[in-house]
Parts: sequence; structure tokens; C-alpha cells
Amino acid sequence: MPQLGKDTLSKATRRPLAFGFAGVTAVAACLLAMSSTFSKAAEEAVVIPPPAIDEAATATTEKAVFAGGCFWGVQGVFQHVKGVKNAVSGYSGGAKDTAVYETVSGGDTGHAEAVEVTYNPKMVTYGQLLQIYFSVAHNPTQLNYQGPDHGTQYRSEIFATNSEQKKVAESYIAQLDKAKVYGEPVVTKVSDITAFYPAEEYHQDFLTLNPTYPYIVYNDMPKIENLKALFPAEFSATPVLVLKAKG
Repeated sequence: MPQLGKDTLSKATRRPLAFGFAGVTAVAACLLAMSSTFSKAAEEAVVIPPPAIDEAATATTEKAVFAGGCFWGVQGVFQHVKGVKNAVSGYSGGAKDTAVYETVSGGDTGHAEAVEVTYNPKMVTYGQLLQIYFSVAHNPTQLNYQGPDHGTQYRSEIFATNSEQKKVAESYIAQLDKAKVYGEPVVTKVSDITAFYPAEEYHQDFLTLNPTYPYIVYNDMPKIENLKALFPAEFSATPVLVLKAKG
């Protein structure tokens, strides 16, 4: 069992479930006893205005790629958004041969943990996805970290799949900064995507499959509740899962 400390809710728990149910239960019990220590782990949602400009819906299927800390929570949020057809955890920003979890975790591959969202823009627009991303999926004012996770692999970055997405994202960041909705500048980068590499299977659907896992309980389940509370019209109680999409 990992020693409880600074990394208990970050790298130590972000591994395959190797110590079984009893081990998870024991860790959860310890964490509950230390809940005051970790009470600030989960990021609070921020009410923000929708983007002033949005991408035109010209097709029934489009892709968007977002990085905002651990991909477990970001994937979980978008899997609960109506109009999303699939949301896959993976890596973007680096080379194909380094798109491996253990390597990316070193922080020097150029990759960010990212989520590729396949969606129907006639049901949920790119702008609406951006609003959810900036409001509940992560904190865009944290440079190269999110909550307990530190390193460039946890950076806030939007990988635009076309020029219009890039324009909308950059415009929205300028809009949010001008409105000073966070009290701090948005540090989110906007880049042209070069490639997206799906993560290992054990990372897919992790939030849904492991709702009592300590890291998920403290860092990610609040995001789902925030999505439901702040975006009730966009919230889907039934998540779109990668494993079901494969089947």
C-alpha cells in the first residue's frame, strides 16, 4: 500500500488496481480519516458566460481534443454530456513512440494527458464543450498542474482540429480574461493538433468503473456533480463509454 502523503491522491493512486478491493477499502478509510487534509483537492466549478462566437455546425460528427490535468476526470465529464458520441483518454503533443503512460508520466515527452471528444455539433456545439471544459472539467489558471498532479503532462491545452476551432478557443480565452471570471489569467494554450494517441485500456472509462477509488472520489466525482448542477440541459445521467463503443 502506498504511504499516505502528498502523492496519495496523485501519482500513487493513478496506477492499475493491483492491490484489490481490500486494499482500496483500506486506503479509502485512511483518506476519509484525513479528509480535512485533502479537502482542497477537488477543483471548484466556476460559473462563466458562453463564448461570444461559436463554430458553425456543418456536420453530424466532429472531434475536439482537450487537455486539463488527469484524463480520468476530463473523460468522465465529457462522457456525461448530451451529444457526445465518445470520449477517449489519451496523449497529445508528443511523438508516437513516447505515448505510453509510464513514459508520459516522466513529464519530458511533450505529451499532455488529453481526451478526444467525438460529438454531434447539432446537439452540442464546440462552444458549449469549451464552456464545460473551462467551467467544470478543470481549472484553466493552473500552469502545468491540476490539483494534486504536477508536471507539463497535466497542463491546460486545447488541441484544435481545424482553424475555426482555434479561432473560437482563442476568442473565448480572451473573452474570459477580459471578464476576469477567475481572478487570475487563463494559462490554457491553444495549439494545432498533430496527433492523438489513445491511452491504455485500463485508463478508459476509469471514473465510471471505479467510482469509489480515492483519487476519483476526491478529485473527479465533484466535477460530475458540478456538471449536473451548472449544465442541467447538457447533462446525461448515462455516460457514453469507450468499452461499449468498441463493442
